Amino acid sequence: MEAAVIAAWTFVSEAPIPEDVMPMLLPGEQPIAAYKTFRDSAVFTNKRLIVRDAQGITGKKVELYSLPYSSVLMWSSENAGTLDFNAELELWTRAGHIKIKVGKAIDVRKLDMLIANVVIGAS
Repeated sequence: MEAAVIAAWTFVSEAPIPEDVMPMLLPGEQPIAAYKTFRDSAVFTNKRLIVRDAQGITGKKVELYSLPYSSVLMWSSENAGTLDFNAELELWTRAGHIKIKVGKAIDVRKLDMLIANVVIGAS
């Protein structure tokens, strides 16, 4: 049975942690890794995934997604094949199904281990 996708993002490459994410973090929350998306960034912290999505022509309107790891029920990862350009990571959460395309510049297995550490390590 295919779950409806509530969000779909593409991670293009690893990136430095954006400075402007620091004021959004709670006491004790630390950034772990960041990934460039087409228009903005995704930051994994020790507590959640934060995805910033710039919208509109100017990109001044920004939608912020915050996914606490406690809501992740299951995930899967798929590496890129010979003819595939992107690997995929899927998260099934209490809110719904999230699909992330992972660019070829990113090691999907490293990303899979990051999620395993924060989801399983947090329980």
